[in-house]
Amino acid sequence: QVQLVESGGGLVQAGGSLRLSCVASGSTLITYTVGWFRQAPWKEREFVAASSWSGSTTYYADSVKGRFTISRDNAKNTLYLQMNSLKPEDTAVYYCVADAHVTDRAMPAAYPDYWGQGTHVTVSS
Repeated sequence: QVQLVESGGGLVQAGGSLRLSCVASGSTLITYTVGWFRQAPWKEREFVAASSWSGSTTYYADSVKGRFTISRDNAKNTLYLQMNSLKPEDTAVYYCVADAHVTDRAMPAAYPDYWGQGTHVTVSS
């Protein structure tokens, strides 16, 4: 069983940056593919980014490619999402996820086994 706790959300102006963190407990993340999803008000939850267990491969939604970077520190059991050049349409609740049975490229179509409680990101115009 994996517990995930996100932090780092907040209010930022368009063009700004935020760094989300997600700390895992209950199990080491080293064997899990990890990622981020988000859900904007009145919209369906959508995939943002994923990282293989080693961090050697990553996968991004087209809407964030070139602006967001996912990374992980397995020694700290933590994953990150660096978000640059933020836009108002990035406003959402961001969830970190983990799953031991999917690859990073398969994560967009999967429903990962473990989810955090979410952290709010608001980007003002």
